[in-house]
Amino acid sequence: MTQLRVPCFSLSLDGFAAGPEQSREDPGGLNGLELHAWQFATATFQRRVLGTESGEAGTDDDFVARGFENIGAWIMGRNMFGPVRGPWRDESWKGWWGDNPPFHTPVFVLTHHARVPLEMAGGTTFYFFTQGIHEALKRAREVAGGQDVRLGGGVATIQQFLQAQLVDELHLAITPVLLGAGERLFSGIDMRALGYRCVERVASEKATHVVLQRRR
Repeated sequence: MTQLRVPCFSLSLDGFAAGPEQSREDPGGLNGLELHAWQFATATFQRRVLGTESGEAGTDDDFVARGFENIGAWIMGRNMFGPVRGPWRDESWKGWWGDNPPFHTPVFVLTHHARVPLEMAGGTTFYFFTQGIHEALKRAREVAGGQDVRLGGGVATIQQFLQAQLVDELHLAITPVLLGAGERLFSGIDMRALGYRCVERVASEKATHVVLQRRR
């Protein structure tokens, strides 16, 4: 059965998943990129995102690789796609990832403002979806061809899917970083009441990996 998975979601020691004041200069908000340092040096990240054949193996790389396995479609919030807000003034913004994004699948970008699909190199097409999270998940499952759907950020997007009990698995990479301010992932969310439990925990030098799954 197709699952909705949230892999490689970085979290600070003080519970923040993004810093404040996202901008083109600070894609993850102020100091937010520090949360993701655990995966930047991995072989999978280097290959999939940067197109190089360098990088480190080990626990962190294993989790990054798992995040790409058996994925047939993505869903992400508009904040993950870019810093542009409100109606699309033009179509010049094509994401943070250059001409060949690392997804290589259909990607459904949740937004309140329609835009024509954006076809990129490597098999990635961004669809700007205005019909809400349930319809987006239904459509993503249809195009995933029996594979899983990967849910990206931002924080508000993850919270919506968690509260609707649509996320089957959530992998958190808890990093030794203190942000002090930003967006808290679990603010107002009772994960226990929603049926989630910890099924795996592994520590590396750069992060503690925790996998939560929802009881059916």
